[in-house]
Formats: sequence, C-alpha cells, structure tokens
Amino acid sequence: MYSYQSRIRYSELDETGHLKIESLLDYFQDCSTFHSEDLGLGVEYLRKRHMVWVMSSWQIVVSRYPRLGERVTVGTAPYDFRGFMGSRNFLMSDEAGERLACANTIWSLIDTESARPVKPTAEMLEGYVIEPRLEMEYAPRKIAVPGESGAGEPIVVRKHHLDMNHHVNNGQYIRIAMDALQEEGRIRQLRAEYRKQVYLGDVLIPYVASSGDGRQTVVLRGEDDAVCCIVELEKDSCGLAV
Repeated sequence: MYSYQSRIRYSELDETGHLKIESLLDYFQDCSTFHSEDLGLGVEYLRKRHMVWVMSSWQIVVSRYPRLGERVTVGTAPYDFRGFMGSRNFLMSDEAGERLACANTIWSLIDTESARPVKPTAEMLEGYVIEPRLEMEYAPRKIAVPGESGAGEPIVVRKHHLDMNHHVNNGQYIRIAMDALQEEGRIRQLRAEYRKQVYLGDVLIPYVASSGDGRQTVVLRGEDDAVCCIVELEKDSCGLAV
C-alpha cells in the first residue's frame, strides 16, 4: 500500500478539537494524488492524454477521530479495474498502527475531449498494482433517498469550490451538504454518490431527508432539478473511540 505520514493540524479540527470528516476526506484525496504523481501517472500524464479520473462514489468509515498534533499514516491501494472503472481503498492509522478510518472509492476514467469513458492505458494497468480489498463493511455505490423535505437555500458555485479540472471538487460537495444540515454530532460513516459535474456559476439546491435511524441524506440538485450529488451521513449512536 502506498502511504505517507502527516500530523493533524489546527486548521483541520472541528469545535471539539478532533479532525473534521471533510479534512479526513482531503487526506485521502491527497494520498491518491501523491500516489499517481509518484508513479508518473498524475495530473500532467493525464492532461497530455486528455484524460481525467472522475469520482463516482465515496464510502468513509471512522473508528476514531484523531486530535490536534497526532501523527498519522495515510495509505491507499487500488484493488480492481473493470473497463473504464477503477476501485481504490484508503486507510488512516495512528502511531500505534491502529485503524482510525478507512474508505472505499469508485472512479471513472473520462476522455476530456469527447466526455466519454475510456479504458486505462497499459502504463496505468502496470503502474497501479492491484492489492487485496481492505476488510470493511462495503456499502452499495447507489444511495437510496428516503424522502426529501423542502428545498434549502441555493448555493452559487464560487471559485473556491473548484479544483484543477475546473469543476466542483469532491470534498466541496461534502462541505455544502454538511452546511445544509447545520447539526452537531460525530459522523460514523459518510457516503457520497456523484452523478453530474458542476461548474463555476452553477447553482446547487440542497434537499434534506432523514431516515429515522441516525442517517441523514442531502440531495444536491441543479436549477434544472437534475441530481448532481447525494451525500448520506450516519451519526455515531454507540460512541466512537476518542
């Protein structure tokens, strides 16, 4: 498993002094980027070939949120390629090697000129060494929505929401969804299903639904009512380790 070491920063904390789940997602996302760059399969490699990896889904499961100053190891490994789709695990561990959080992700490789899916190159298939899947309880890629409430306040996509591909970054959808909830409580599991890319100046409208079992779902729709992203947050009911 590819990995790098880091330390939890003050800017990454929530009000309780623990790592925010949005910051955890950033750690994982950075890890896959470092992995690709170190293999020579990163941003420039993809740009020259008019390709981009687009996130299809996240599933993050948290065992314990680290505190300020804790030293952590963040790792990632691909475990499957099927056609134009790739699957990748993530892991964050503490200094004792105990699991803090893990994740499952599914990606699609897209041709930026035709906007159509393409298969990985021979160099990608050789460079990304397939490893066994992490042991975790895998959730379906699709997220069921129990029933939406009224529309929340619309959010206009600003420059700070965008990444190098000029569309809304994966983590920014999570931040927008959590702002729509405006509730406290530590999250045990986060799932996100990405359906449509969103660009500068577009408008996202959040719709919040609750299932009654500690899960809340935020559906982010465009002005045309098309679903752009679905985020499901499962609150901790039995006490995460601290």
